[in-house]
Amino acid sequence: MRRRDKGAPCDGTVRARLNYSVDTGEPPVDMVRPPGEGQGERVGVVFDPHDVTVHDARPLAQDFDLDREGVVLLDHKTTVKSFYDDAEVVSVYYPEAEAIVQAATGADKVIVFDHTIRIDDEARQAALKVRAPVQVMHNDFADISAPRRVRDLLPPDEAEARLNKRYGSINVWRSIAGPVRTRPLVVCDAGSIDDDRDWIPVERHYPDRVGVTMNLRYNPGHRWYYFPGLDEDEAVLLKNYDSRTDGTARFTAHGSFHHPDTRPDATPRESIEVRTLMFWD
Repeated sequence: MRRRDKGAPCDGTVRARLNYSVDTGEPPVDMVRPPGEGQGERVGVVFDPHDVTVHDARPLAQDFDLDREGVVLLDHKTTVKSFYDDAEVVSVYYPEAEAIVQAATGADKVIVFDHTIRIDDEARQAALKVRAPVQVMHNDFADISAPRRVRDLLPPDEAEARLNKRYGSINVWRSIAGPVRTRPLVVCDAGSIDDDRDWIPVERHYPDRVGVTMNLRYNPGHRWYYFPGLDEDEAVLLKNYDSRTDGTARFTAHGSFHHPDTRPDATPRESIEVRTLMFWD
C-alpha cells in the first residue's frame, strides 16, 4: 500500500455521487474555452447525477488489464522537475509516457499528441491557465473521432496504412503535487459498459477543429473504481479507444468525484494527463 498523507481521503469502498448524462434528443455540444477561462457553453448536455458504489481498486490493481478492465496502475518515478514548464513536459515527459504505454501494451509505435494539467482550485486555474477536474463521466474518443485524429497527426500515407491495422489511444494520468486529496479520479470497468447503449456522442468545438467525445448514460450494472491517495510516483493508464471489436476493452469512462471523507482543509488536487495514440504493425 502506498504512503498516506494527512488530509487524503480514506481508503475503502464509498458511496458517492457521479455525474452521468441523459440523451435529450438534441445533439450535445461543448464549446471549449482556453485553459484557465472556465467551462464553455454547453448545448444539449444534461447531467443525471446518481449515487453509486465506488470501490477501492488498490487491493485489485494487480489483476487489472488494459484489454479487460481498460485501466491499470503502475509505479513510475518521473524525472520531470516542473510540470508547469511546457517545454520540459514535451521534451522529458512525453518520451517517458510513450515508453510507459509501449511497455504496457506491446504497441509498435506510440506518440503523445497533447497534455492537460488540472487543478481543483479556481483561482490557481485562472492564474496558471489550466483546467478544472472533469466532473462528468466521459470517454475522450468515439468511433468517428479516433480515425480523424490519426489523420490529423500522421502523414496521409502512413495514416491510411495505420488505420488498416490495430490502433488505439491511452491516457497516462498522474498527480503532480503529492497524494490526491480532493476530486480523485474515478474509472468505470470497461467490461461493465454496454458500448451499444451507454454512450452519448458529444461534439467538442475548439477554435481550430471539432472533436467528438462521449458522455456516459446511467446503467446500474456499472462497476466504478478509484485509487486512494494517488501520488507522484504512480501512473494510471486509461484505455480511451481500441479499434478491435472482438470483446477487447475499447472505451473507459472516467471523471472525478467528491469523496465523502474529504477534509475541508485538504490540499486541492493537481494532476496531468497526456494523451497518446498507439499502433501495432
